[in-house]
Amino acid sequence: MLRFLRKNLIKKKLFSFSLSSTYVNIRWSQEQEYSSVTATNECAMKIKLLAGALGAEISGIDLTGHLSAKDYLEIRTLLIEHEVIFFRDQDISPAQQHALASSFGPLQTHPAYATLEGFPEITILESTADKPSKIECWHSDMTFRSHPPMGTVLRSKVIPEKGGDTLWSSMTAAYNGLSSQMQTFLRGLTAVHDFSYGFKDSLAEPGGSERLAQAVTDNPPVSHPVIRTHPESGKKVIFVNPLFTTHVEGLPAAESQAILQFLYQHNATPEYNCRFAWEADCIAIWDNRSTQHKPINDYFPAYRCLERIVIDGDKPY
Repeated sequence: MLRFLRKNLIKKKLFSFSLSSTYVNIRWSQEQEYSSVTATNECAMKIKLLAGALGAEISGIDLTGHLSAKDYLEIRTLLIEHEVIFFRDQDISPAQQHALASSFGPLQTHPAYATLEGFPEITILESTADKPSKIECWHSDMTFRSHPPMGTVLRSKVIPEKGGDTLWSSMTAAYNGLSSQMQTFLRGLTAVHDFSYGFKDSLAEPGGSERLAQAVTDNPPVSHPVIRTHPESGKKVIFVNPLFTTHVEGLPAAESQAILQFLYQHNATPEYNCRFAWEADCIAIWDNRSTQHKPINDYFPAYRCLERIVIDGDKPY
């Protein structure tokens, strides 16, 4: 995996530095964790796997300190391997979160969400007693874009005393769980993703259509393959979600709906999932190309606030 990423990341000029054989040493320990030691800062990172399909909690690294280019590459390597990674006790500033996200590539802004003053790329995700969160279904972030985000960096600010966990599901595992006949059938299909469909509740609110008029204009419906190829791992993943996908192109409505509902149910299979219990000052980084996530809104009327940055991606193929 590391050799593959070294070859492809440098080939795509995502990083301009060279790697030495002394950079990283990964080994299994008796505690089902493995340690990674960088030659530059002699900092041991321990990676605890959270589930069989995806998810790893990483300790032994301080994201508030200076991170070298090699540190960033190692984090990216772990992200591609585990699809979603978590860091606890990381009281980072907005500028540090911005720098962490920027290490993966250019950043995107969101057309509808409120942002942090001075940081237009940092969106504020909060749920209050007066305005509880509307999003409860499985989704990948912003697939209504022609170039959906490659990844997301989410920081927890205020977490309820109980509840408010998030689920992630591996679309790599979901694809591998399909029969070969279904895989072949789906690989020839495309589906439409639509901002207006995903924000239909907000558009229906008083003044919503006026407030979001520019966002609707700037984000017309787009078409993506139902099965996309991950540009770094080369693996196939399912790329439809109930928040933004409206229909499969070229099929009657009834057939399109039946296929999508089958995939949505299949994608949520527990064996493809991991679950993370938030605390304040946690960081989650996930690969938006190969995962979906679902917030669990079981904490009303408590307050919950997180800050999110999404990283620019490529056109799915």
